[in-house]
Amino acid sequence: MIKIAENVKLDARKSESELLQIARKKLGAPVKYFKILKKSLDARDKSNIFWLYTFAYSAEEEREEEPRQERISSNPTVAVVGSGPAGLFCAVKLIQHGFKPVIIERGEQVEERRESCLGFFAGKGLNTESNVQFGEGGAGAFSDGKLNTQTKDGFNREVLRLFHMFGADEDVLYLNKPHVGSDKLYDVLRSARAYITQRGGKYLFNTKLVGLKIEKNALRSIILRGLRDGKESEMQVDACVLAIGHSARDTFEMLHRSGVKMESKEFAIGVRIEHLAAQINKAQYGAFSSLLPTADYKLTSHAHERTVFTFCMCPGGVVIPAASEQGGVVVNGMSMRARDGVNSNSALMVQMKREDFGGGDLFAGMRFQRQIEQKAFEYGGGNFSAPVQLYGDFAKGRISSGFGEIKPTYAAGVKFAGLDEILPPVAADALKAAVPDMAKRLKGFDCPEAVMTGVETRFSSPVKILRGEDGQAEGVKNLYPCGEGSGYSGGITSSAADGIRVAARLFDRFK
Repeated sequence: MIKIAENVKLDARKSESELLQIARKKLGAPVKYFKILKKSLDARDKSNIFWLYTFAYSAEEEREEEPRQERISSNPTVAVVGSGPAGLFCAVKLIQHGFKPVIIERGEQVEERRESCLGFFAGKGLNTESNVQFGEGGAGAFSDGKLNTQTKDGFNREVLRLFHMFGADEDVLYLNKPHVGSDKLYDVLRSARAYITQRGGKYLFNTKLVGLKIEKNALRSIILRGLRDGKESEMQVDACVLAIGHSARDTFEMLHRSGVKMESKEFAIGVRIEHLAAQINKAQYGAFSSLLPTADYKLTSHAHERTVFTFCMCPGGVVIPAASEQGGVVVNGMSMRARDGVNSNSALMVQMKREDFGGGDLFAGMRFQRQIEQKAFEYGGGNFSAPVQLYGDFAKGRISSGFGEIKPTYAAGVKFAGLDEILPPVAADALKAAVPDMAKRLKGFDCPEAVMTGVETRFSSPVKILRGEDGQAEGVKNLYPCGEGSGYSGGITSSAADGIRVAARLFDRFK
């Protein structure tokens, strides 16, 4: 019989093996089955930091079985456009339900994509169809692989289970803030692809959705273009899942021309801020800093009329070039499984409102993002180098002239510039108010030598594809908007969960 021990405290200086001894004492017998269910760190009192566990244990061996899935008897043709978290997990669940989906991906498979991205980081030119935004795994493939989410979606647990099934470490199942790591995500994506193709699914890489054929308010076929041979083809479909991500601007425009209903939505813009990882560790953990994993943080400030918040915090990570268009600089953050880099970084974002970009026009927000990216490109020197400024100089309105102990990690080169000349005035003012306010909760966050790198503009999609209760696009049957690009999620886990949700709707329809 399985027993559950909840909220078991373990001093941060002790080994996790102590939990087995606790279970053995509770049982009064040898432990044959042991599984951690939850693990979180309580660092509120820096003189008494401890791990908090919930675990299952038993004196008998227990067998865990993979959940069985209902399967369809028919074989409808379902296309999934996009292989980021939303599209990938939708395809996986479709496979488990007996579908044989075709995954359409404008970018390259992850092996080639990684080479394209590393080449871009080294200054060898941007592939506008396969980069940090586009390609197998989506934007989430070049990130920390963070799987924590603020949503209470019932599918989140299934997302974690599938990540583990495809090769993520077991701790993603129970850590309060699980992460995979960009290096590990590479193997997870290849494993998921093999799982799909071995069961009848199909990938079409370097293939772009360029048109829809809609008759009597229903999608009948999609028009595809091979990006290597330029040839167009038409695919008849019973359903098409749109998991295009937040940066497929040309696809949004095509959908609008095709009559798909969308609306503009608000988003956030900002910069990446870098500190020494050791500095953040000490601020978070005090004397325990050498005993614990690289520290993270999550901060929000209301010191200005515009909310400022940290996002996609990468402990021991680097700032990476994330552009997908010529003539624009975009940054993002990434860290490996070990999170052992010298710096830690986070996006520092300011909430934008429709009044900032003219929300009456569907694509005003998209143009607003692009204009900021183009200005960053110009101030960075016109070669994908990023504009940077030390926080102390940013606060005083002067151009930096040299780095202190904190060196920038952005691989494509940096150039000193005034970030308040690139960002909208309301965003620059909000950042200047927020950083010292955040430092009240995280000592040293306002370090004058902290490096600010611009610009981060791809926080979320500037448009939302409208869908009904049945998951189909408003006014267009057989078309299923999904994930970040459709405005229904934000981040890896919630996007993957939305993909699972759409797959469930397709199963309900075709079963």
